[in-house]
Amino acid sequence: MTLDTEALSALRKDAEHGEGRYRTFKDRRRRLAMIIATALVVLFAVLWFARSGPVPVELAQVEAPPAEGGLAVLNASGYVTARRLATVSSKVTGQIAELLFEEGATVEQGQVLARLDDATVRAQHGIALRQREAASKALVEVEVRLSDAIRSRDRASALRPQNLVSQSALDAAEAEAAALAARLEAARAEFAVAEAALRLRRQDLYDLVIRAPFAGVIVSKDAQPGEMVSPISAGGGFTRTGIATIVDMDSREIEVDVNEAYINRVAQGQRVSAVLDAYSDWAIAARVIAIVPTADRQKATVRVRIGFEQLDPRILPDMGVKVRFFDDARDAPALLGLVPAAAAVESDGHTYLWRVVDDKAERVEVSLADEQSGMRPVLSGVAAGDTVVVSPPADLDEGARVKARDAG
Repeated sequence: MTLDTEALSALRKDAEHGEGRYRTFKDRRRRLAMIIATALVVLFAVLWFARSGPVPVELAQVEAPPAEGGLAVLNASGYVTARRLATVSSKVTGQIAELLFEEGATVEQGQVLARLDDATVRAQHGIALRQREAASKALVEVEVRLSDAIRSRDRASALRPQNLVSQSALDAAEAEAAALAARLEAARAEFAVAEAALRLRRQDLYDLVIRAPFAGVIVSKDAQPGEMVSPISAGGGFTRTGIATIVDMDSREIEVDVNEAYINRVAQGQRVSAVLDAYSDWAIAARVIAIVPTADRQKATVRVRIGFEQLDPRILPDMGVKVRFFDDARDAPALLGLVPAAAAVESDGHTYLWRVVDDKAERVEVSLADEQSGMRPVLSGVAAGDTVVVSPPADLDEGARVKARDAG
């Protein structure tokens, strides 16, 4: 049997071709495995370096304690008030002729603020003055006539024993003297009435001049020349009941409403730190003046009056203010600083802070007082100037490297 050489050659070529394709497939699979392995190594390295790198956290410094020192036992808010404040008006109804002040002016007690139209009252004063003059002259006339009548009566009385005058003449002289004496009393009474009427008209003129009842500052100007002013509401909206509001700036103090559940933490003479809403970085020393002995049934609060240790021109009536009441007890713990309340971690009945030293976090057991306006006073564990982690992550480890989180 003759071998088919060409067929054998074709089979040999197919075998070699198949072996080549198999070898190529193995190479491709090997390269794919290497790529996958390399990718896994790179991913593991990225994850490892990401985990071992600094943890971004929010950081904050322990704030220094307030200059007043001590531990605040209560916070409250209120307003600056003036104990001595008055709306100045007139004693009589009249038209404003002149105003002698502007808002913000400082005035002294008795200083003239305004004058009302006095034309009618001045005319009445002139009439009263003339009436007094007439009464005075009538009084002088009666006095002269009475003096003459008394002399005539005395002469008749001396001549009657010698029968030089009749009894009827003597009786007439005595009657005339008595009548003029009575007339003199009536003239004196009329003069007194005229004098009183003149004083009344003088008082009316005085009342048309409006004066400052006490020294202070004009905080509002409520009328203008030409308007009517009255001590009572009259004439609808066309009559003013006051021309200005004056405040005694030496009587400024603070009034706050304290929840009745915490009023036991407040005592007369207690130290207070006040911060005006307008000057949030200015702590003002103050003390409790009085606790008003009544409660507001609707709000369940008690009003507390607080006096400033020293007044300042920046303190204005009706300004909003926040106050902190301090514990004056001798055994009150010293205050080391203030930390954000969110930095504290409670665990197993203990309180901890994560303090950052050399970019590494360390857990420190601390003693903190109750939260006050988002901050907690530090009694032990850390000091002012230390850096702590705010809202620390739950998986933060001791010694972990941290960095400040970007604001964005």
